[in-house]
Amino acid sequence: QVQLVESGGGLVQPGGSLRLSCAASGFTFSNYAMRWYRQAPGKEREVVAAISTTGGMTNYAASVKGRFTISRDNAKNTVYLQMSSLKSEDTAVYYCYALRIYPGGGYDYWGQGTQVTVSS
Repeated sequence: QVQLVESGGGLVQPGGSLRLSCAASGFTFSNYAMRWYRQAPGKEREVVAAISTTGGMTNYAASVKGRFTISRDNAKNTVYLQMSSLKSEDTAVYYCYALRIYPGGGYDYWGQGTQVTVSS
């Protein structure tokens, strides 16, 4: 069955770094664009970063641009989010998301999320 399994979250001090991973299975990973979302307590889920199927195009939310880097390894069916210069406002549950759009429809999948807490 389809699975997206995030890992790498945890507690980090302000200014620190973390690398999140999302391992995909049950679908053809290389055919799917990937995104990282996050949701802080009491706030709506927001997109953080996106990457195309080949990794040739990336986009970032303004709040993380220059601090976060999204990448993917299609041979390992894994997408990454390297986070640096972390701030308290980056505290959230981080989710990976897979999307493939066909004419007239598409498929999408969500991971279960991993908690990132930035605190001293």
